[in-house]
Amino acid sequence: MNVELSGPAVPRALASPLAVAGCATAAVARCLDAAADLAEARTGRRPAVALDTAHVAAAVRAEALLRDPAGEGIGGFAPLSRLWPAADGWVRTHANYPWHLAALLAALGTDEAGVAAAIADRPAEEVERLVYDAGGLAVAARDPGRWPDPEPGAPLVRTTPLTAATPLPAAARLPAAVGLPGAAGLPGAAAGSLPAAGVRVLDLTRVIAGPAGTRMLGALGADVLRVDHPARPELPMHAVDGVVGKASTLLDAGTPTGLDTLHRLLDRADVLVTGYRPGALRRFGLDPDQVADRHPGTVVVTLSAWGTTGPWGARRGFDSLVQVATGIARRTQDGAGRPGALPCQLLDHATGYLAAAGALAALTERARTGVAAHVEVSLARTAHWLLDTPADPDPPRDTPVAPYLVPLGNGWTGVSPPGTIDGAPLAWPHLPPSYGTAAAAWG
Repeated sequence: MNVELSGPAVPRALASPLAVAGCATAAVARCLDAAADLAEARTGRRPAVALDTAHVAAAVRAEALLRDPAGEGIGGFAPLSRLWPAADGWVRTHANYPWHLAALLAALGTDEAGVAAAIADRPAEEVERLVYDAGGLAVAARDPGRWPDPEPGAPLVRTTPLTAATPLPAAARLPAAVGLPGAAGLPGAAAGSLPAAGVRVLDLTRVIAGPAGTRMLGALGADVLRVDHPARPELPMHAVDGVVGKASTLLDAGTPTGLDTLHRLLDRADVLVTGYRPGALRRFGLDPDQVADRHPGTVVVTLSAWGTTGPWGARRGFDSLVQVATGIARRTQDGAGRPGALPCQLLDHATGYLAAAGALAALTERARTGVAAHVEVSLARTAHWLLDTPADPDPPRDTPVAPYLVPLGNGWTGVSPPGTIDGAPLAWPHLPPSYGTAAAAWG
């Protein structure tokens, strides 16, 4: 990578027995490096990119540093999203959304007051099975290397590429670029413009990982439109943090009109980013092969919790659950053996930046060859990357936060996008953030 780094190797905020600081910096640097490659493909000139590790430490804690107009933060977890002692170990549940809470309670046959006792009476993996079978989210704590239990012949998640890119079928090919500027499928970029200027990104992601990646694409110049279902609104924190840098609209793809609108948006999109459970969008014609057939030239980025192979390939999941399943929680446990956690939701943030890097790299390849690609990233693959990366021996150093905090509009304050292009700091477009109020159309 050709990214100029500054700042300490380990900002104190990211201190951990694992290589949290190193992986966080590497993920953001990959994104900036891929942005510079795209700029070169479009203009013939590669801009200089630089990154401050202290800024990275703030960026990967963006939701924790978000402040409302009163200067208050917003809690990220509901009361029943937590660790519980089970009969033979520990279980982590996730019940932030009402439908996940209802499934958890139904699976355990109890009300909220009885969850602790219901879990304590059962083995951890039995709780996991019961809750997942009911459509909820619960994961037993495992030692590193115990997850996943692969199906015969299925590849392990940890053996797949960190950012996997597969060419889409020939139908997805665009005419290759002939000379510069004006790469395939993209307008010519003006001198001094951001690397992704003019790129249209349709964002079908929620919570942290996907939104973090797509907002970074927005900071790099892309026109990002986030789409959510009107009957499943985002949680208060993510209704601000998750729409920074993009326009946000509500659309019911379960109706003929909504589905037609979604595909009309895709007709003009360069990139589709999805963060739903693998296979969940097929009924809407949004799986990669379907997009390649109906919307040739569109780069498709799939972000999942557990990867797409093996017995967990179609399961839902979140950062906190993946930390517990893959053994990260064991590697960070306290002296009493209680599973621990990373100093930030690194799996979400690193995977989001890797998704953005994959999208940018795929656009560069499309610009040069006319071939679109399907890019895959997963929280579980990022978890194994973290587990396999040696921890940095450098001692942690204090770093400031204030230089990286900016007004988001409407009285909110948050973290600015990390990195500079030709010495100019990146900034968020579409401020103030406004959840669900934009038209379902490209600006």
